[in-house]
Amino acid sequence: MGNNLLDNKTILVTGGTGSFGHCFTSYVLEHYNPKKIIIYSRDEFKQFTMANELEFKKFEDKLRFFIGDVRDGARLERAMEGVDYVVHAAALKQVPACEYNPVEAIKTNVTGAENVINAALNCGVKRVVALSTDKAVNPVNLYGATKMVSDKLFIAANAYAGTKDINFSIVRYGNVAGSRGSIIPFFKSLIEKGEKELPITDYRMTRFWISLPEGVELVLKALSEAKGGETFISKIPSFRVTDLAEAMCPGIATREVGIRPGEKLDEIMVTVEDSPFTYEYDKHYIVYPQVVYNDRQVPDLSGKKVEDGFSYSSGNNKVWMSVEDIRNRLGEAVEH
Repeated sequence: MGNNLLDNKTILVTGGTGSFGHCFTSYVLEHYNPKKIIIYSRDEFKQFTMANELEFKKFEDKLRFFIGDVRDGARLERAMEGVDYVVHAAALKQVPACEYNPVEAIKTNVTGAENVINAALNCGVKRVVALSTDKAVNPVNLYGATKMVSDKLFIAANAYAGTKDINFSIVRYGNVAGSRGSIIPFFKSLIEKGEKELPITDYRMTRFWISLPEGVELVLKALSEAKGGETFISKIPSFRVTDLAEAMCPGIATREVGIRPGEKLDEIMVTVEDSPFTYEYDKHYIVYPQVVYNDRQVPDLSGKKVEDGFSYSSGNNKVWMSVEDIRNRLGEAVEH
């Protein structure tokens, strides 16, 4: 990945005040010399807070905060004028909230994706990377279903590139360790309250472990290498939720409370159906599009095509974290 990838570039991040946006912006300001980073989001208080945390005065020539919603196509077009790269991180993500407010989830996650695509095509953007989720794979809840549709939209957007110098790609990872609403802060709050046992939905449950910086690096890889339509997936370790409980509070009792609606035992990143289009590289997999939309979409053949019938999930992973491994990495799982 070239060290000057983002130098003198203008980057817009939708949903930029979230966990990912915070980490991405800090990382880019530290490692690159961007012309401008535009944080596009709805909540002015979160923007105010983020500006203070990033020492806005130090970076005020490089940071812009735009109030706007991805549901508003006209506002997106205004924000994307002169933008080189777009990272699309805005979404309604909470599974229960999406189940209870399905139309709102569709407006943000599906219509919002369409608006980002149209604005990028109209404004001369060069590269768009959209954040996906394991829940978009064989979806069992509305959040996952909306993200699956969003992924399909971004992949198919390459059909509209024509002669424009633009490509659209996706990065997919599971729950970020320590992110808001995830299991680590939930267990932490119970332990701090003095609870004597931790609830576990199913003792067989497994999850992938990815840190926010690892998620940012995957997005930078996509910005650097994508030709259009790829889904980038990091190779990351798995852990058992029972081992997480033991790592966070040795010897604590647990109780099985039953799997929640829309929840899976394992996180799935690559399905058997995707295997004919999937290549393995040193540190990641790429699922290539089933339909090639333009002549620039050439696979990187330095990888190895996976076997038919291959799948990649937190349950069949080759790399596992021990209780000690989890304990050693808990420090990076800070809540954002």
